[in-house]
Amino acid sequence: MASGDVLSPEVEVFQQNGEVEGEVDENFSESPAASPNLNDLRPKLKAKRRAKRSPSKEDQQLSSTNGVNVSQLSRSKPRYDRKSRTAYGRGLPKKGGAGGKGVWGKPGCELDIDGVIDEKDPNYDSDAQGNYELETIAPELTPEEVEKTIKPVIQEYFEHGDTNEVAVTLGELNLGHKKHEIATHAVSMALDKHDSHREMTSRLISDLYGKILTQKEMATAFDSILDDLADLTLDTPDAPHVVGSFIARAVADDVLPPKYVTEYRGSGDSKQTSEGSSLTEEMINSSATLPPDVQAALDRAHVLLSMKHGMVRLDNVWGVGGGQRPVKYLIKKMNMLLREYLSSRDIQEATRCLQELEVPHFHHELVYEAVVTVLEAGSEQVDTAILMLLKSLADAIILTVDQIDRGFDRVFESMPDIVLDVPNAHTVLERFSEECHKEGVITNRTKAKVPIRARKRFVSEGDGGRIKE
Repeated sequence: MASGDVLSPEVEVFQQNGEVEGEVDENFSESPAASPNLNDLRPKLKAKRRAKRSPSKEDQQLSSTNGVNVSQLSRSKPRYDRKSRTAYGRGLPKKGGAGGKGVWGKPGCELDIDGVIDEKDPNYDSDAQGNYELETIAPELTPEEVEKTIKPVIQEYFEHGDTNEVAVTLGELNLGHKKHEIATHAVSMALDKHDSHREMTSRLISDLYGKILTQKEMATAFDSILDDLADLTLDTPDAPHVVGSFIARAVADDVLPPKYVTEYRGSGDSKQTSEGSSLTEEMINSSATLPPDVQAALDRAHVLLSMKHGMVRLDNVWGVGGGQRPVKYLIKKMNMLLREYLSSRDIQEATRCLQELEVPHFHHELVYEAVVTVLEAGSEQVDTAILMLLKSLADAIILTVDQIDRGFDRVFESMPDIVLDVPNAHTVLERFSEECHKEGVITNRTKAKVPIRARKRFVSEGDGGRIKE
């Protein structure tokens, strides 16, 4: 309604507080254009009322137990207060301070995330999602630490001969790119050992191949050995011969490819080198550039691989050593050793031959054969030579007390048969045992066990030379 409009006298209208009050004549009528609708004249205002929060189950339980109206308590607190709404809160912020707008989370909550679980995340890996296990990562060993760690393991392997234990022990080490040092140190240590230890080394290399060492690492190991072959020859004169046998055995065991020898001999037939080799790439253009020791080792390997049935024969390239030899073969070797010693009187050579047999558990056979030789010879020179040999071997602890006692015990048990061939064997044995006891070769117990045959007296000539019963 405009300010200038005047209401009809029949209508009294009062407008108070947005409400229209008055009386209207029943006969009053006005055109819609002349008199507007009263509803259009009322101001439309919307009341601002707070939304009532429905009490939760916990609030209802608290209100029922304590008789406190929780809704009144919640309305009494500030509107944007983040503290607990319960009557028994400790005054701490909700969610540990992690709730609210613009908050990234509770401090340290990123450490509790197990992994990326959002498929749209660029770091998401479907194969990696699942249970996680923490593993201890050992630092990579330095070259000095590698040598100090590997050598005791290989030395212990020469005593127990268990390749699985060596594989487990070396598998726990973080060798990095220095794994080839395992084969390098194994072959270098075997150069100073006997053939039985070299056979164990070849088995170790074969068993570690595929588990810990690859073919490329094996080739790198033998390249390193050939590089240092000149220095190894100073300590082991036959190092080229032994290294060549190791290479041939490795090829027979499928540890090295056959072209490692055929292409690396420096013959000039092939100009290509296998992967992982650094030695022959510089030397293969001319055979004169190969050092003599390296050429000798490669020639030895080539000869072993080229002979008829070479792959089969290479299984016994180190021979049959130790207790695997037949007993008759060992007895024959013991007799030959004693005969050569009696002719040359070289104790050192006899000692070396005995140690090469690698049968410390069978040394009692040498003692037995030596004592029988003394009984059969019946010569003071032979007695002295055999006594010197036994004393030297006993002082060097090559012949143990147990083996010496066992050898003499076997002689004592065989005396009834020996006397048939050597009638004065008891006398010679008694004299020789006394000398051995004085030199400390036999113990008091063995000396006391020497069989003594009582001397039989003959009756007078009138009895016809009969032996007195």
